[in-house]
Amino acid sequence: MIGKDITTVRQFDKSDIDRVISLSKKLEKYLQTKGELDLLKDKILASLFFEPSTRTRFSFEAAMERLGGKIISATGMSGVSMGKGESLGDTVRTVERFCDIIVMRHPDVGSSDMAAKLVKIPFIGAGDGSGEHPTQALVDFYTIKKAKPAPNLKIALIGDLKYGRTVRSLLELLIEYNEDELYFVAPDELQLPEEYYQEMTKKGVKFVKTNSLEKAVHECDVLYMTRIQKERFEDKNQYDQLKGYYVLNNQTIRDLKPDAVIMHPLPRIDEIATEIDSDPRAIYFDQVENAVYVRMAFLLIVFDRDGEFLSLEE
Repeated sequence: MIGKDITTVRQFDKSDIDRVISLSKKLEKYLQTKGELDLLKDKILASLFFEPSTRTRFSFEAAMERLGGKIISATGMSGVSMGKGESLGDTVRTVERFCDIIVMRHPDVGSSDMAAKLVKIPFIGAGDGSGEHPTQALVDFYTIKKAKPAPNLKIALIGDLKYGRTVRSLLELLIEYNEDELYFVAPDELQLPEEYYQEMTKKGVKFVKTNSLEKAVHECDVLYMTRIQKERFEDKNQYDQLKGYYVLNNQTIRDLKPDAVIMHPLPRIDEIATEIDSDPRAIYFDQVENAVYVRMAFLLIVFDRDGEFLSLEE
């Protein structure tokens, strides 16, 4: 991954994933015991977010700051000349002249690949519409392995599986490892595209396809909840029919295993009641914190500075 673009989960093999997970663990320990680093003090990150973001944007910027780097940023179309009609291509080719790496979120599927091909510096996709969110997949995978390190888990992916880029990016990693049983919990209108089920069948991945939240709560070790994404629906009436389809609250998780965990990439709307926040099984805010360590790992690897960090550990 040195000097490379990061636009899809499919570019990672197990050695890449293991490298990121191992480095993230060491960075987490280092920050908590020794403090910040200056390994990227000579680098500038351009943060371009043309869709709303809190966790992804701030975690990338915090990661760069904690590594000693600098940040330039823009949010929304009006924050750059695209608000005047400039193309995305001209924008990223301009921005690359000011920085050493670009992190970008954009509402159009395929925009990350297009932008990455136009610039000569490393490019990281931070979400392209309902397409991919590769670094979030590693954040979620790291969170699962940190909370439940043993294999043979039952992991439920719940809610918007059709449009949810985070859940489908995570799924790619779970398929790659193929050591857990996966539950896909969604209304028929929001189930995964059929090609995913065909791929899992071909690779021998164990899975259960259901619309029963109760079944997942009763049987699973990990509940990965997602919101129904209003912004992805062309038909508002269909969104109105599906919003609130699944809700986790004290009543609906009454049969959840004592050692299970509840995750969510956030933001949430109404799919997880705030009364669950104090439940020790709810780890979605830990998931947010983990994003900083994982994105620090990506930045060090892309800039080939992870070796320098590991030498500090010795």
